[in-house]
Amino acid sequence: MEKKKSEHNTNELLVFTYKNRKPLMLTGLIAGVVSIIVSLFLPVLYRSDAIVFPAATSTVSFNALSNAKASSMDFGEEENAEQLIQILQSSPLRNRIINEFNLAKVYDIDPKDKSYHYKLGKAYKSHINFERTRFGSINISVLDEDPELAANIANKIVQLIDTVKNDLIKERTVPALEINKRKLNQLKDAQEKLNEEMDSLSQLGVVDAKSRSSLFAALNEAKTAEDKAFFKNQIEVNLKYGARYDALSDLREFRIEKLTDQEVSYEQAESDAVENFNHKFVVEYAVASDKKAKPKRMIIVLVYTFAAVLLMFIALLIRERVRTIKHAI
Repeated sequence: MEKKKSEHNTNELLVFTYKNRKPLMLTGLIAGVVSIIVSLFLPVLYRSDAIVFPAATSTVSFNALSNAKASSMDFGEEENAEQLIQILQSSPLRNRIINEFNLAKVYDIDPKDKSYHYKLGKAYKSHINFERTRFGSINISVLDEDPELAANIANKIVQLIDTVKNDLIKERTVPALEINKRKLNQLKDAQEKLNEEMDSLSQLGVVDAKSRSSLFAALNEAKTAEDKAFFKNQIEVNLKYGARYDALSDLREFRIEKLTDQEVSYEQAESDAVENFNHKFVVEYAVASDKKAKPKRMIIVLVYTFAAVLLMFIALLIRERVRTIKHAI
C-alpha cells in the first residue's frame, strides 16, 4: 500500500514537472544567461602558495641535555605548527603586510570609511589564508588579481615569520638578559671581595689546611732562634685566622661553581636576546601563477541555474497546492 502511494506521489511530481516545463526551462535559460554575464564581470584572481615547516626549537641551547632533546636541525611537530599559524595570523604580521603592499588601495577600501578596519580585515582574510597540511607543514595561500603581487605577498609573509617571532621573543628575553647580567655582576663582585680577603690573610701568613700541618714540623726542625720565632708566629697567625681562611676557601669553591653556571645562563640569555633565529624551513617559495584560481565560471553558472530552477519549481508547487486548497473549500 505504501509502495503504491509512493509511486503515485512520484508520478504526480513528474506530471507536474512536465506541465510546467516551459516556465522551468525559461527560468533556467534566464538564470543561465544572467549568471554567465555576472561571472564575466567578476575579477579574475590568481593564487600563489608558499610552504614552510616549523622548526622544533627557536634557540641555540648551551645545555647539553637541551641540545640532545631538540636540535636546530629538527622539524617541528603539531604544537609547533599551531604556534606558527598563530604567528601568521597575528596583527603585527598582518599590519606589516597591509602597510608594505598598501592593501587598502589594492582592495579599494577608503581609509575614511567608518568600517575601514573591519572591511580591510575581512578583505585580508578572504585573500590570504594559512592552513596546516596533513604532513605537518603550513601552506600560505594568497589570492590577487595580479599574479606577481600574490607571489610577492606570500614570499614576504614567509620572510616576516622570523622577524615577527624574534620581536615577540625579544620582549621577554631582553629583560631576562638584564637580570642575568645583573646577577652575574653581583657574583663577580662577591667573588672579587672574597679573593681580596683571602689575599690579605695570605699576606699575614695564613696558608691552607694541608700546608698548615707542616708548620709544626718546621718549628721542630728549626735550628736558629730567628727561624723558631718565625714559625711560631706563623702558627699563631694560622691558629687565629685558619678557620676563617678555610671557610673562605670552601665558599670560593662553591661560588666558582655557581659563577660558572651563571655564566652559562648569561650566555644563553645573551644568545636568545641578541641573535635573530630562523624559525622555519622553507619547502617552497611562491611563484607567479599563469592560471586563474577564481572565479570558476562553469560552477557558478551551474549552481545559480540549478538554484533558480529549484526555487521556481517550489514556487509553482506552492501555487498549485494553494489552488487545490481553494477549490476544495
